[in-house]
Amino acid sequence: MENINKIRNFCIIAHIDHGKSTLADRLLEKTQTIKITEGQMLDDMDLERERGITIKSHAIQMEYKANDGQTYILNLIDTPGHVDFSYEVSRSIAACEGALLVVDATQGVQAQTISNLYMAIEHDLEIIPVINKIDMPSAMPEEVEDEIVDLIGCKREEILRASGKTGEGVEDVLEAVVNRVPHPEGDNKAPLQALIFDSVFNSFRGIIAYFKIENGTIRKGDKVKFFNTGMEYDADEIGVLKMDMIARNELGTGEVGYIISGIKNATEVKVGDTITHVARPCEKAIAGFQEVKPMVFAGVYPIDPSDYENLRASLEKLQLNDASLTFMPESSVALGFGFRCGFLGLLHMEIIQERLDREFNMDVITTVPNVSYMVYDKQGGEKEVHNPSGLPDPTMIDHIEEPYIRATIITSCDYIGPIMKLCLDKRGELIKQEYVSGNRVELHFMLPLGEIVIDFYDKLKSISKGYASFDYHIDSFRPSDLVKLDILLNGEPVDALSTLTHRENAVAFGRRMCEKLKDLIPRQQFDIAIQAAIGAKIVARETIKQVRKDVTAKCYGGDVSRKRKLLEKQKKGKKRMKQIGNVEVPQKAFLAVLKLD
Repeated sequence: MENINKIRNFCIIAHIDHGKSTLADRLLEKTQTIKITEGQMLDDMDLERERGITIKSHAIQMEYKANDGQTYILNLIDTPGHVDFSYEVSRSIAACEGALLVVDATQGVQAQTISNLYMAIEHDLEIIPVINKIDMPSAMPEEVEDEIVDLIGCKREEILRASGKTGEGVEDVLEAVVNRVPHPEGDNKAPLQALIFDSVFNSFRGIIAYFKIENGTIRKGDKVKFFNTGMEYDADEIGVLKMDMIARNELGTGEVGYIISGIKNATEVKVGDTITHVARPCEKAIAGFQEVKPMVFAGVYPIDPSDYENLRASLEKLQLNDASLTFMPESSVALGFGFRCGFLGLLHMEIIQERLDREFNMDVITTVPNVSYMVYDKQGGEKEVHNPSGLPDPTMIDHIEEPYIRATIITSCDYIGPIMKLCLDKRGELIKQEYVSGNRVELHFMLPLGEIVIDFYDKLKSISKGYASFDYHIDSFRPSDLVKLDILLNGEPVDALSTLTHRENAVAFGRRMCEKLKDLIPRQQFDIAIQAAIGAKIVARETIKQVRKDVTAKCYGGDVSRKRKLLEKQKKGKKRMKQIGNVEVPQKAFLAVLKLD
């Protein structure tokens, strides 16, 4: 049992690439928790190392002998910086009493820093501002200090300067954590109340849940239950997290640790749930628990249909490691059997695809990402639709609502024009714009999520030469004038090509789609009509001409009626062929439509 006054729980908040994982390495080195053998010790997935982003939260315990001669236990709960993983960040923040706000001295405050900072302030965390990378030649600490003072209203002398690379100022950071971050509050004698802030899957031990104890004590072998799921388990092993897991017999209030209880199913452990005792349960769960809601949906299909079962197994294993992935089986006429997967955002989707390829050698095709819509029928019923083929008959629909996001874009003043145009073209509306400091401006937009899921981020980066940072959170559903655009081949709709789109964009999109398909579908012995239709109204058409054999070649001289007789005979054959012929849509046609900009 540790003395509660000697415990400090803190996390690090930063935008992507502001040097948070490197600074964490220095803290671990300074407290002699581990020997640093290579950079970013907490990012242990290959993908995290390659892309330089943190995907999973990590927790690690350090012991630090402070200048006052006392030894303190510091629990660092590392958080992902990217917007797609913001629910994990919110649970990690809820398990802390303080946060290091790390800002890059060369880049200043950026969008995701601000959104995570507000989350930390809502949880009443003590904020310690740190300017990182001060050893860089392009560092501008004075300007960045101004921005931080404007942002959180602290005093200039409270801002620490450090460098994760050279280790300068790291000791000051540790001292500040000890002196400024409050110790955890709570009652050791009260019924057990512990917040689960993360879980990982281990192929030998099952699911390991990480928790922070708010009240009470947990001992090895206790019977515990998870409050929101109602499941009961035995605490086979509990302990604290250093670089490896170290078993303990009991953990008290304010401590951060792990529990292993032989759980095999990922859906039983929800991040944000509360652990309590079966014999003496707490009265209510810790507030703030919510189910993670996927925002972007896409179909994932195996390239080889016989891989379907393997794909299911791979997705199940991924789900153990990443509980925010959801999937359910679906089939499509064009692509066969596959799964409809829900992701938190586009980066999340890309990471999952990459992990399927690397960790499980699965070759998959991913369909166009889309979002979920709420469809209200004339009887007043509502249903959630992820796929255009799930829409009820247009005569039954009263109105459709689509999700809107509130986006924050921070950029330099030079790029305001093009960025405004991009957002307004995507049916966005400007809520406000504020000048942050110097020549930087913060724009707030309401945008439909469906418009940004395909290529918005890439376009934003290219028009701002990489200088705009973008962050969003879901705001609400709003009624929208959406139509279902069908693609017909010889009058037959092709389900995999139908899309939900805004009425204004529908005609142009249909026209581009028809032109693209005309190039990709091989010619047949009969004419093929490619049409784009909204309900019964055709809005665009292209025709693939038939391949014709010259039947009059063997007919020399004589009356023209002999030639006409042969042509009539051919015409009848073509007509008969058209009735029984069917059009094969090649695989590459589906993939090309996905790349339609």
